Amino acid sequence: MIEELAKSLVQLKQEFVRVYDGTSHIQEVIPLSNSNSFPIEEKHFELLHLFAKKNPIYYNSFEQKILGVSCIVYEGDINKYWLNSIQHASSHAPFSPTWIFSAYIASLLTKSLGYKQIIDIGSGDGRIAYCAKILGLDSYSIELDDMLVNLQNTISESSGITFNPYCSDAICFDYSSLNLTNPAFFIGGLAQMGGSALATGVLEKIQSNYELKKNTCMVFAGTFSKKYSPDPMSEAGWGSLINKYDLKVINTIILPTMWTFKESDDTPYIFTKTV
Repeated sequence: MIEELAKSLVQLKQEFVRVYDGTSHIQEVIPLSNSNSFPIEEKHFELLHLFAKKNPIYYNSFEQKILGVSCIVYEGDINKYWLNSIQHASSHAPFSPTWIFSAYIASLLTKSLGYKQIIDIGSGDGRIAYCAKILGLDSYSIELDDMLVNLQNTISESSGITFNPYCSDAICFDYSSLNLTNPAFFIGGLAQMGGSALATGVLEKIQSNYELKKNTCMVFAGTFSKKYSPDPMSEAGWGSLINKYDLKVINTIILPTMWTFKESDDTPYIFTKTV
């Protein structure tokens, strides 16, 4: 069911790209309600739309039918947050989010794999942590940029969904303080765009903690784009790091993200586990 959800969303995105005639900096769609193509809980759709409505990066929305599915199109601008996020000396990846519904599907897959907590590293506006929370998982959001953490707090307070934002350098964060039991760490950023350095720092912390090392999932956002140097061991840019830390790939799912809006290939999310 989760793989079919992802395929349906990719098809929806591809058609949306074809018919969209707007000029906004970012744009995405969320189905309006439950359907044969998107058979998830109605309440969850309401909460996904609530995130967008309470998020000030979106300044406009309208209803549109795409592939026969009634959707809400959200238009926005992340420029000021993107610019602020790259000013930090220890920043590894600028703010460029996945789609809200993609975050939900990725969190749904995490839950189906048996993981109990999601820690969103380089979390931007906190959408992955938010989706994890509405799915009943414990969630934590680690973000270096204070402007983005303030944005997360605004969304959390106005939506009533508490997803535990922390303003911290993820490489220095004390993960033992969270009392994690079976966590999944989502690494924000492509390997070639600073994600590898971020993932390395987090993995070094995990490797030093026996309980975390034996029970942890690491999720990487990859790319097939020829704009980026390929990894000699593949895995959409993450192969060398996966091999270095002896991780086992357990699933890969393709989902739309902001940065692939004008690209034919969407983003592979690679789920691995420590062994």
